[in-house]
Amino acid sequence: MEFLWAALKRNFDHLTNVLFSVGSEFSINSLLCALAIAATFLIWQRLRRGRRLRLPALLRALFPRRILRSPSTVADFGFCLFNTFVYGGIFGLAAISYQFLTNGVLDGLVAVFGKPAPSTWPVWASRSAITVMMFLAYELGYWIDHYLKHRVPFLWELHKVHHSAEVLTPLTTFRMHPLDTYVFGNILAVTAAIANGVGAYMFGDTTYQYVLSGNNIILVVFIHAYVHLQHTHVWIAFRGVLGRLFISPAHHQVHHSTNPIHFNKNLGSCLAIWDWLFGTLHVPSKAPEKLTFGVEPSEAGAHTITGEFIAPFGRSFAALAAMIPGLPRRTPPLIADNERS
Repeated sequence: MEFLWAALKRNFDHLTNVLFSVGSEFSINSLLCALAIAATFLIWQRLRRGRRLRLPALLRALFPRRILRSPSTVADFGFCLFNTFVYGGIFGLAAISYQFLTNGVLDGLVAVFGKPAPSTWPVWASRSAITVMMFLAYELGYWIDHYLKHRVPFLWELHKVHHSAEVLTPLTTFRMHPLDTYVFGNILAVTAAIANGVGAYMFGDTTYQYVLSGNNIILVVFIHAYVHLQHTHVWIAFRGVLGRLFISPAHHQVHHSTNPIHFNKNLGSCLAIWDWLFGTLHVPSKAPEKLTFGVEPSEAGAHTITGEFIAPFGRSFAALAAMIPGLPRRTPPLIADNERS
């Protein structure tokens, strides 16, 4: 009974942290900020067009029935419940890799360049610098992970679970296969460890980034500003210079599009600079584009435990085997030759 009670308390504490910590990536306050921004944007659009503002119309625009009643939304809710408790364990393993790699980077720099000199920077300046470095490392790691998963067949079979969403809601962010999340966490561990090791060497000691509830404060700002809106139907497009610097909600909606011209585009999280630099940027139009989401052709068992959790293991291992010379090649089950990759 004590073990059961401890497990229940641990899960409850974790859920409380996810929902109510200021720096959580899925906190209630960040979701309310996204709702307020979406409502303000839709109100502004209606007023600009000279249309009357009515609460029922606004609620329908914010919460369309076709999205609320979609099997894809129901599946997203299930992913949310499952992955809320799985994420902690996966990123716990990545944290071990991160610390080990950080020490390795720092030791390597000392071996090549000698012991670091004490920093003459004020504490606020060094902490601000490492905060920016760690945020850029997160964004680069996110882009690298996303690029590989859209280019490497056996990784795509895992990441495809996320793209099987046929409507987008903030819950879609949880629509991730556990192995997909594991790869993501460890790629982030590599880029973050390099940034942290270089920062520690530059400033002569361990310099801590500015954080809220353990998350980089810059990322927290983006989460409260518009990241939740990336997985919605609300078309907010950044254009011009802004469209080349930041991944707007429309940028990411384009990323989920089934239109071939949008495949493998807009792979960043908050920033578009890596997409711009590496040629994977697609700046969306100002007017809403008519998009459909999902994976074509739709797979058997979409939005089910078998189709989204179990089948991707087999497809991923089959795709991996096909990449190894000497092994017999065959088309993995449930994959069509013309499927997007």
